[in-house]
Amino acid sequence: MVWTTLVGPCHHDPMRFSRLLAAIGVAAVVVGLSACAAAPGPVIAPVTREAGSLQGETVDLVVGQVLNIDTGDLAVDSYSGEIDDPAVAEFVRGHESDGAVFNPGVKALAPGSTTVVLSNSDGGIQDVTFTVDVGD
Repeated sequence: MVWTTLVGPCHHDPMRFSRLLAAIGVAAVVVGLSACAAAPGPVIAPVTREAGSLQGETVDLVVGQVLNIDTGDLAVDSYSGEIDDPAVAEFVRGHESDGAVFNPGVKALAPGSTTVVLSNSDGGIQDVTFTVDVGD
């Protein structure tokens, strides 16, 4: 049915058919390229660890990846972090916004290794010191 609608029931016009195929090909290329242009690149999943499990540990990340720190029962905004080498990684404060809770974390910026000291302003817990190794 579709074939006869496109080229006619008894008339076969090769030129009309060629133009139709060319139009379909161009449309497919345009759609394909626009989809590629919208893609920001591969998505890198975060690494999630509990704050208490980080003491003395080494966390391996790649550039652009984030260490998501689960704070358990303690407020996400009660944590602060100091990064020895801010060229390698940065601390991201936890916060709440419009009912959503965002854990604190460490974002990998460049290849290298750095020490992180995680502190809690609510007290009652010791500082947590760990290493972040960032690869390409």
